[in-house]
Amino acid sequence: MTVDPRWQQELEAPTERFFEAFAAQLAQPDGVRDGIREAVKTLVPRIDWEAYLPHVPHGILGLRAVLRLQPLLSQGGFHRALATQLHMAAHEGRRSPQVLAQVSAAKGSGQWRNLEAFIQSRRPGLAYAEAQGFDLPGEVDFQRLRELTELDMATVGHKAVVCDHLADLHERLERPRATGRKLFGLAAWVAASPEDTFWARRAAKRLGESGETVPWTPPVLDFSAWEAQVREICDLGLVAVLDGFTARLKAGQGSGDTLATLVLAASEKQLDARRDLEGKTAWTYVYLASVARARPADPRIWCQAAALVNLFPTDEPEERVRAAKIGAPDATALTDAVLDVEPALAMAHAGGLARAGRTEAVLSALAEAAAQDDPTFNHAHRLFAVAAAADLLPDLPPPVQEAMLVALAKSLANSQGSGDLGRLADRALAAAGRS
Repeated sequence: MTVDPRWQQELEAPTERFFEAFAAQLAQPDGVRDGIREAVKTLVPRIDWEAYLPHVPHGILGLRAVLRLQPLLSQGGFHRALATQLHMAAHEGRRSPQVLAQVSAAKGSGQWRNLEAFIQSRRPGLAYAEAQGFDLPGEVDFQRLRELTELDMATVGHKAVVCDHLADLHERLERPRATGRKLFGLAAWVAASPEDTFWARRAAKRLGESGETVPWTPPVLDFSAWEAQVREICDLGLVAVLDGFTARLKAGQGSGDTLATLVLAASEKQLDARRDLEGKTAWTYVYLASVARARPADPRIWCQAAALVNLFPTDEPEERVRAAKIGAPDATALTDAVLDVEPALAMAHAGGLARAGRTEAVLSALAEAAAQDDPTFNHAHRLFAVAAAADLLPDLPPPVQEAMLVALAKSLANSQGSGDLGRLADRALAAAGRS
């Protein structure tokens, strides 16, 4: 592993030369991979995770989204998104030197028996230390952590998402030992933080002891059948939503139709989101994508997803932004519409491209727009949402794909923030010949 000393120094104490150091790190062999590895190894123990509770800071977590979007981005867009995401992570609140010394010295025996006990007794610090005793955590270890948290919806499902995303980040970084321990420790720390199983318990009460599971099957219903379920999820209260939702799962509805319904409902909620709730509402896509990747059979997990979508407000249809009338849809025009804060125009281009079967072009255009934004402005929700859409797309039928991409285009255009940080990164990268 090759790490430029300037990059190491900026991670430990960031200055105005952060992006210059990042550009210097990119010039190293395997500069992206090793630069991220070093960032994770340096920052995870330093960030003051306790101070953010009950929330989870998104700097480290968002690195997975940036790497997921790399194939959809230009080289310049990818480097900009990665630079600003790392900048966000490096500037999150730090632990005191005394606490950092204690955390760095703590190391458990690396036994699952102890780790599970610390998670169940809600002792994050001990869970982190125990995780540092694992020699080389792998996918199976992250999966086991996820299984311990999948019915815990604290902070709207962050625990399952953290386990999922950090496991994927570990794989994308080629499973380094030291970095893997830090990622596994962070996942364990979050898993052991205060829990919320309210929705899971409400679902279990309705599901009873039938032992029914949700089969992973392709969607078989038509749009009108999905829409009837969407109306329940969007318009009814939680009790009625769970009553109807659990009844359908007990009757044998498969995951394909369940996921299609939830994404359609989430997309409607996204169309209804106020500007100050755009990023929070888009989190439903992130949770749904994580659920879909885990291929859960437990119906309580799907019920939690329905409750999460239902949580966000529904508006009257006539109050929603409508797609503009345009000629031929264009991917470049879609990016421009998002950056110019023109949601109606962005929706029109996204919908037209999706109907023409050019869904990857939509994703690339939205990814380029999201990469322009300062992730600190919106907690990296824009990058999370586009990466989640890329994850979800293969499992969705075309009408649902279109609805999701149109809603996402509206969300990104309506939540456009400052691009100043990205321009600073571009300048440093260009000066180093890395743009």
